[in-house]
Amino acid sequence: MTNEITADICVIGGGSGGLSVAAGASQMGADVVLLESGKMGGDCLNYGCVPSKAMIAAAHAAHAVRSAGRFGIGSGEPSVDFGKVHDHVHGVIGAIAPHDSVERFEGMGVRVIQERGRFVGPNKVQAGDTVIAAKRIVISTGSRAGVPPIPGLDEVPFLTNETVFDKQAAPDHLIVIGGGPIGSELAQAHRRLGCKVTILEMFSVLGKDDPELTEVVKNRMKSEGIVMREGIKIIRVERADNGIAVIIEDDGREERIEGSDLLVSAGRVPNLDGLDLEAAGIEYDKRGVTVDARLRTTNRKVFAIGDVAGGFQFTHVAGYHAGIVIRNALFRWPAKVDYSALSWVTYTDPELAHVGMTEAQAREKHGDIRVLRHAFAENDRAQAERETDGMAKIITTAKGVIVGASIVGPHAGELLQSWILPIQKKMKIGAVAGLIIPYPTLGEVNKRAAGSYYTPKLFSEKTKKIVRFLLRFA
Repeated sequence: MTNEITADICVIGGGSGGLSVAAGASQMGADVVLLESGKMGGDCLNYGCVPSKAMIAAAHAAHAVRSAGRFGIGSGEPSVDFGKVHDHVHGVIGAIAPHDSVERFEGMGVRVIQERGRFVGPNKVQAGDTVIAAKRIVISTGSRAGVPPIPGLDEVPFLTNETVFDKQAAPDHLIVIGGGPIGSELAQAHRRLGCKVTILEMFSVLGKDDPELTEVVKNRMKSEGIVMREGIKIIRVERADNGIAVIIEDDGREERIEGSDLLVSAGRVPNLDGLDLEAAGIEYDKRGVTVDARLRTTNRKVFAIGDVAGGFQFTHVAGYHAGIVIRNALFRWPAKVDYSALSWVTYTDPELAHVGMTEAQAREKHGDIRVLRHAFAENDRAQAERETDGMAKIITTAKGVIVGASIVGPHAGELLQSWILPIQKKMKIGAVAGLIIPYPTLGEVNKRAAGSYYTPKLFSEKTKKIVRFLLRFA
């Protein structure tokens, strides 16, 4: 037998976006039911952002020992206890988990049902033996690691981001299929923790970012001993005596690459299985649920947010989506998504951060643009810390309106935040060029890049003539 309950909001999925909706709606007075059959916190807490950044922190510590000689400090190959690295990673997850726990959300007044949800009508969802009839429903089921159709892959053991953090022994030679942000971050982390690493990428490593900036990251990774094979075709995967063999085709020649472990990081797949979306009249495709600018599905009482909505797959986007849904669902305010100032960071070393338009996108839309650059090598703080690789690259219209910014270098993700508000508010470059920035800080790269917009005019022959004329009357 099933029992039926009613709610103002029913959230399917307890990942970052779903938890934000549930917490916000409940604290604003709505009756909220949250459905989650797996781990609270979803992919970000348990398999993605949190464990990967914890591993990257451990890798950074190892690298600091290895590279201390540049400061006149005794250096050497660090002793890495991979089991303790595993404990550190899971310790970080454990420290954050209470914030996303069932107990905390029940304390907020959210009714949490630890069962999978599926639609049984336009406004009804069944979870276990409970049917929830809700005024509004939010699908927040996230995504999972995609498994490409590579011959032999189903016959060998392989890792994804959902299993790689469970290893308590270091891979001898980690082969990574996929050179996107996740693959690149984990490749560099494992290399710094003492593993041999090879990246196999059909196109270009970090191919969705500005190629001028990604080249800086790739050169650093290569200098640390990571082997990158770009523009290759993977023929098949098979077992080898010492682990795994990947057979590739490179420039028409077949080659066999052997390793101890295989990590597959080749895209994400939305979690739609078992939702029975047809029962609610909700359209979807392989990219995810179809939504409009207000994140409504084809069933106007149902919203979809985060990775499952088929757009940008970032935790901070899911959080942004949550705010859009709360305004729509609770306040009947027709809020719409605006990605003009969307930002993201790849947490390699050096970091790679971006907001707004790329140079190519800006040229396509605006035609006449200005590209401003300032290198970390010209920044005194970067020189003091021996972190001089990279640059800030800013894109404006011909009239100086800021439309995009990319930074590759130390703490790029933090430095990028100086550009998010100006781009969102469509401010001109003078707003940043005129800031008084403390010295010596890495943030000066932003001011210097902004100031370079005026260099051609300030130091032109016309300006010199005007100055010489005015000085006659001094």
